Amino acid sequence: MKIIMAEHAGFCFGVKRAVDAIENALKNSKEVWTIGLPIHNPQEVARLENLGLRVANDESEIPTGAEVLIRAHGEPLDVIERLQARDVKVQDMTCPFVKKAQELAAQMSKEDYHVVLLGDKNHPEIKGILGHVANNSNAEVVANEDEAEKISRHSKIALISQTTQREERLANVAGILTRKSSQLHVCNTICKATGERQDAVRELVTAHDVDGVVLIGGRASANTGKLRDIIKAHNIEVLWIEDENEIESNLDWFKNKNTIGIAAGASTPAWLIDKIKQQVGVRS
Repeated sequence: MKIIMAEHAGFCFGVKRAVDAIENALKNSKEVWTIGLPIHNPQEVARLENLGLRVANDESEIPTGAEVLIRAHGEPLDVIERLQARDVKVQDMTCPFVKKAQELAAQMSKEDYHVVLLGDKNHPEIKGILGHVANNSNAEVVANEDEAEKISRHSKIALISQTTQREERLANVAGILTRKSSQLHVCNTICKATGERQDAVRELVTAHDVDGVVLIGGRASANTGKLRDIIKAHNIEVLWIEDENEIESNLDWFKNKNTIGIAAGASTPAWLIDKIKQQVGVRS
């Protein structure tokens, strides 16, 4: 069995930056808090928790005076302000691409644009961006083209994308919204790393004669889900796994496959990719 690795896979800049910050903070503190999972990869989160990371479900669980690290997905502005009011030491490690989307949401809403966010309304990144809109009632979230068609007409619309969206979907939604407004401002806030990983997966399934792709990433990872969609759109079988143990439970998937591609989402650590790559190699 031949194994081909996607050119770009694993930690993006924003995730690596946040993980490095957690590790550095824990060198000087017994514990550091995050609100929600710092990244969508259970194995890496478990490793960080063993070092002293504490994950809170919401801001109310953060002890007064504690140290909290704002994860790469970001948080609503009012959450950060309330933490600071309780003398919580806040280290903001919001991904620069997400920060840009937050700033644009604030700016556009202040300029009386109706803000439309393209993404998953339940994703922490989108919730954080919504929390920076000057008037939350002047913003709404669409997940796809069908939902964009339901947007009412507004004189001014600003379209802002979740950083992990696909370029094709952003372009399609923008095309729909041109009919909904006489003044459409499109903010392409899809991060470079997302585009690189998506292009690398397209390259993997089009330039190489792969019989299937092993995709490594947390089940809750939005960017990994987009990679899965691209693979399936090219009618290539995909095995989405979180850790090396899932190889053993999916041995039938590897039967009659001569060439296997391996790809990984932006929240997948290098140590886990290497472990799974080795495990797949053993089965070849």
